[in-house]
Amino acid sequence: MGKKDKDNKTSVRVGISDSSQELHFETHLSDEKVVALANAAISSGTTLELIDIKDRTILVPAAKISYIEIGDTSDQKVGFTAL
Repeated sequence: MGKKDKDNKTSVRVGISDSSQELHFETHLSDEKVVALANAAISSGTTLELIDIKDRTILVPAAKISYIEIGDTSDQKVGFTAL
C-alpha cells in the first residue's frame, strides 16, 4: 500500500461504471502514490486497493473504474466568518 503520513490527507473520488454513485473518501497516501496505484491496477486489469483515513480497505475492480479524481484536502476549511 505505501507508508502512511498522518499529516497528509488526500481526497479521492472514484466513479463506478454502471452506477450513478461514486466513492468519496480521504486517504493518508500522497497524490502521487494514489495515481501510481490506480495506474498499476488499470494497466494490469486488477483491483485498485486503497486504505482510507479510518484504516478501512477500499477495493475497486479496475474494469469498473470510470474516473478517479484526486486532490489534497489539507487546505480546505469549513466554517463561518465574521463579516
